[in-house]
Amino acid sequence: MNSEPAHRADMASTAPVASLDWRRFLTGHWPLAIGMAALAGPTIVSLGQGPWQEESGVHGVIVLVTGIWLMLRRWDDIVAMRSIGQPLITAALLAVALPLYVAGRAFEFISIEAAALLLAMVAVMQQYWGMAVVRMLWFPILYLGFVVPIPGWLLDTVTLPLKVLVSELVTGGLANLGFPVGRLGVTLYIASYQLLVEDACAGLNSLVSLSAIGLFYVYLIRGSNPVYSLLLLAMVIPIAIAANCVRVAALVLITYYFGNAMAQGYLHNFAGMVTFVSALLFIFLLDWLLTPLRNVLERRSSVT
Repeated sequence: MNSEPAHRADMASTAPVASLDWRRFLTGHWPLAIGMAALAGPTIVSLGQGPWQEESGVHGVIVLVTGIWLMLRRWDDIVAMRSIGQPLITAALLAVALPLYVAGRAFEFISIEAAALLLAMVAVMQQYWGMAVVRMLWFPILYLGFVVPIPGWLLDTVTLPLKVLVSELVTGGLANLGFPVGRLGVTLYIASYQLLVEDACAGLNSLVSLSAIGLFYVYLIRGSNPVYSLLLLAMVIPIAIAANCVRVAALVLITYYFGNAMAQGYLHNFAGMVTFVSALLFIFLLDWLLTPLRNVLERRSSVT
């Protein structure tokens, strides 16, 4: 008897699943590709012309690129797990996403528009890759949610108490060092100058950016230890407050010694980037300092 066919069948069952042929996929589903491009293109342009140019949204492009990369690095798993999705779930998601997208686009609510686009993408992903793949990619999907800009009124409401806290800390610290500084609400007074912390402390808006980048770093580097990852993420807000205290104190001192014009130039040209980069570096430094604690947690998790 010839055993070659059985041998070939066994090899086929153990061979890895072939990667998806993008050319064949796009050729067979070109209406889908055109439709998704028609939805995503205008939204990305609007984001680039609006929120992504503001300090609270500088992370948008980074999140979009790295989020797509997080999915592509799991491509072999996606191909191996893909299956036909459930049409009812797809229809339900699109029934919510498409009207919201149209409304957000028509009334220029970019937050609603971007959120609806992400939901529509998830619906299409579920239909063509299956719910198992969607569950596997829960983190990249959650992470891409940072592309959706937070409305300004909500961001101001959240950051106002932090601005008051920063103004108190800076005033108290400089006063203890002997500087003639005072405070009324979120307005700081030094010599004959006054600074509005609401503007000078706009770096607190970078909380969203720091949270996004910190989440990416923790998932990619420390994701194997959930307890430690949550601890590191919890430090994002204190780090942002500390970085902005340094920022506001620097602005106050520059105003005191060199005048308001110099401080405004520093604010617009350097302060935002310096604050964000320094806070990000501090996250890396804190991760390094907490290495002994991380090793203990990893040993305990391996024992249990």
